[in-house]
Amino acid sequence: MGYEFPHVCHVGSRKLVWLAGIMLATILLFQCVEFPLRSFRVSISSHPMIKEQGNSSSGSWNFSTLIPNPSVTPDLITLSSRFGDANGAGERSSNNSRTGGDWVSSDENADSDNRILPRDQVENKIDELLIPGMVQASENGSSRPEAVLISDLRTPLESNLSKANTSSLSSQTDDFSVALETSGSLSIIHEPTGAKSEKPGVGFGGLQRAKDLAATPAVLMVADMHHFLQESRLSSHSMIPRWSMAVDKDLVYAKSQIEVALPMDNDQGLYAPIYHNFTKFQRSYELMEKMLKVYIYKEGKRPVFHTPTLEGIYASEGWFMKLLESNRNFVTKKAQNAHLFYLPFGSRNLVTALYVPNSHSSDNLVEHLKQYRDQILTIYRYWNRTGGADHFFVACHDWAPFETRNIMKNCIRALCNSDVKEGFEFGKDISLPETFVPKSQNPLRNLGGQPASRRRILAFFAGQMHGHVRPFLLKHWQDKEPDMKIFGTLHKSKGNRVYVQYMKSSKYCICPRGYEVNSPRVVEAIFYECVPVIISDGFVPPFYEILNWEAFSVFVMEKDIPNLRDILLSIPVKTYLRMQMRVKRVQQHFLWHPNPMKYDLFHMILHSIWLNRVFQFTPKP
Repeated sequence: MGYEFPHVCHVGSRKLVWLAGIMLATILLFQCVEFPLRSFRVSISSHPMIKEQGNSSSGSWNFSTLIPNPSVTPDLITLSSRFGDANGAGERSSNNSRTGGDWVSSDENADSDNRILPRDQVENKIDELLIPGMVQASENGSSRPEAVLISDLRTPLESNLSKANTSSLSSQTDDFSVALETSGSLSIIHEPTGAKSEKPGVGFGGLQRAKDLAATPAVLMVADMHHFLQESRLSSHSMIPRWSMAVDKDLVYAKSQIEVALPMDNDQGLYAPIYHNFTKFQRSYELMEKMLKVYIYKEGKRPVFHTPTLEGIYASEGWFMKLLESNRNFVTKKAQNAHLFYLPFGSRNLVTALYVPNSHSSDNLVEHLKQYRDQILTIYRYWNRTGGADHFFVACHDWAPFETRNIMKNCIRALCNSDVKEGFEFGKDISLPETFVPKSQNPLRNLGGQPASRRRILAFFAGQMHGHVRPFLLKHWQDKEPDMKIFGTLHKSKGNRVYVQYMKSSKYCICPRGYEVNSPRVVEAIFYECVPVIISDGFVPPFYEILNWEAFSVFVMEKDIPNLRDILLSIPVKTYLRMQMRVKRVQQHFLWHPNPMKYDLFHMILHSIWLNRVFQFTPKP
């Protein structure tokens, strides 16, 4: 009897341990299944950029619109074209009346127009997305605009970031069903949990781009951009030509020469510290001058094509068009000798000529470009040889990324609106400087500014309250410190003299984003020899692949605006003087000349296009 009681206790304790283990395993299993789904729903419903428009019910569609919140830095993309008034609402009017360094828009409230499609239109759009790169014939024999599967629109950057930045969006797909691109806007469409796509080929594959964009960080530093450029050159290449041409050997040779470039005699007009790799820039520029040939298509009717606009804030595309079409060194009349093919349309002229006031649609603009592209495809064989990879255009209007992202997605796109969140592709696209030219007869009028010793103002900004960053800037710094000259719109003055004198007399010129990431203030600051302070998360600065922007400018994250003065005051005087001197040295790369000069803005744009083509090219085996 003395041994029975301990034996019974031993058996009971073992059963108790087994029971506790089973219960613990059950709880852990339940949490593994249920917790990720719950956390995903919480993260979506609490996101500051999403506002639910109603409750979803089983089997029904629930539409949501992305609502910008000016108090936070957006980290979920909404691709809105800002369509509205007769001049294109939300865009900056291109007349020559400028106040406070900004353009007056005829509709200040047309910034966000994110259209939602009814279910029948959504299903029709899904049908179009099923066959990428093809023009489908409808039942009555008419053709529908070309559509490309959204998952095919991912850039190398987005693919890399989606791997490196895992978010709750990557763990679930049922609640976040389809992101459709429709006439220049991206709307987010929700389905009930567990709902399946009725159309084959869309499903979860169509979600990938939306999830990658959501995972893209709101802030991408300049050093990161250069890193992604190098990754792109190593891992991403354009379409292999369907047949070889003699010019292909030129591209292969140029790449080999640039990669092993040896130091050359220092050009007295260049200053090495402002470049990422001074030696390679010298060599690639030299090869461009000796080798590059561009063919310009003669097709296209005015005023959209072959009609350069030389004044206003969209002047970059017009000046480049004018100077290239009159150039004898780079332009060839024999298409078989061309390394690059230029599509000579003006994105601003496209909007002015074809946009229907209050239509809230860019469909006819896209269709016009598509008809032009199809005409090129029919007459010439060169687009089909590379899928358009050796073709390029130069476009400064805000809507250009949306108008061209499908029908010209393989082209080298020189864009003023160079936003990593809106499809800018490192290694393929280039960031086009947005330049304000008040008078085309003298684009260098008022060039320069006060010497550093006579610049008494710490920081200056004046402009209209476009977007969410500028009101935030004024909230914190307008009339707060005597050395911070932060204004809204300045009173009009002849020749905009008040604005210009502030620029010429300030140490730092604040360049906050407006509706889009780009601003003409960046180039203006350099023009007036003022150190630019760029406040625009996700903005890719011009010629970032060549110029070391951190050597002559300051980048401030949007969320750090409350600390702006402290950031600027923390910069040592010697550092500021060095940066200001470098601004004067880099200035030559941002100037238009009626007769192009070596290393000027015309040549720098052409060089970036040439360089991207050289490093993206893959020869036919």
